[in-house]
Amino acid sequence: MDEIEARILAQRFEGGASIDAISTLMKREGLPYSSVGSISQILSRLGDLLPNTLENKADPQLLVFADDEIFAKSSPILITVDPVSSAILSIELATTRTAEQWEQHLNRIVGNGFLPQQLTSDAGTAIKAAHGNILTDIPWQLDTFHGVAHRLGDWDRRLEKSAYAAIETVHKREKTLASAKSDAVIEKRLILCFKADEKEQQAIDCYDDFHYLYRYLIHQLKSFDSEGCLRQRDQAEENMTIALELMASLPHKKIAKEALLIKKTLPNLLTYFDDAIIAFEKCQKLTTNKEALQALILAWQWNKDVIKSKVTARKHHAIEQRQFYLELAELFVGDKAKMIELKESIYAELDQIIQASSMVECINSLLRPYLNTSKNQVTQAFLNTFMFYHNHRRYHAGKRKGKTPMELLTGKAQKEDWIVLLQKEVKETLLTA
Repeated sequence: MDEIEARILAQRFEGGASIDAISTLMKREGLPYSSVGSISQILSRLGDLLPNTLENKADPQLLVFADDEIFAKSSPILITVDPVSSAILSIELATTRTAEQWEQHLNRIVGNGFLPQQLTSDAGTAIKAAHGNILTDIPWQLDTFHGVAHRLGDWDRRLEKSAYAAIETVHKREKTLASAKSDAVIEKRLILCFKADEKEQQAIDCYDDFHYLYRYLIHQLKSFDSEGCLRQRDQAEENMTIALELMASLPHKKIAKEALLIKKTLPNLLTYFDDAIIAFEKCQKLTTNKEALQALILAWQWNKDVIKSKVTARKHHAIEQRQFYLELAELFVGDKAKMIELKESIYAELDQIIQASSMVECINSLLRPYLNTSKNQVTQAFLNTFMFYHNHRRYHAGKRKGKTPMELLTGKAQKEDWIVLLQKEVKETLLTA
């Protein structure tokens, strides 16, 4: 039976196969328990015996809690992740997403031995209320992506599209003017051309002004300046305040309202600067080579842009800049192997600077295909198994390559495969039941 369970788990989670597909494959090999009903029962039984909240059996561990909500159709899934290790601390299929539900969710995590040193999430009413009710003294970092980039990035794209549309209208007006024959038609079309020119200039000016201020705001959110020096929080807040006020003065009422709303959130948007100070001080203790340190800091910062950039040209530019500063760091250190060792140590410290709950979005992108193959008919048993799989699976690429989330979380090597560990946990649960 263990081998059948292992096959089903591997095909469902590693292969991403639907239950129907697993059934087809198993029937082709003439295996027992190959009906859709049997496979569903096996997966449900295993999931029901797994917890939905991770347990820390050692001393209480301080972590950043990244909280968010994922939806399977209309059903909310509450999830808390440690963004550094990427481990899921708790995942819960909820009937509601009230403050009370979130309070229970967070209390279970704390009761299982994980303590928040910082909270990060979007400005969702229920999440924010829960934080304020039970974790009052814990610093809250408003997700900078949802708080700035997402809200203003949409307007940047809209204004750019409007500017190009206005330019196209001018071209059309010029063509119709060129085809006019009578003086009356020429005069009428000339007036339309003047109006189109005026709207074109307004659209271009609005986009240019907004785009400059938007990029400036994004730049101020970087922990380090272009020289690799730590940016001062009060200076960043002052610069962003001025930029948002200028943005609010643009001839666009909706953008003005958005800018003023963001301005009110600035104190919670910049909480991560306190962590940046601590991380920078730890980096300074790793090396006395100031030039190499600054180069590696800039390489780390450009690497973040590589990960976040969705525009191809911007991503390629970030890749080039990252490579430039890595080569510069190697030059300052004088030895590639030593530079790589120093880089890994510095990156590990800088990765403690958490600006957003984007790790939850990554979990969502991993979870979504499974929800799609089950037509969003999600159960808590499935989520329990998914959490176990994700926490104990080994990364094959990226900065966490070769590690599992649990190894990164606990610092202890994971010697066995996730399926073996899952089956052991299920058997221990049955023995202690």
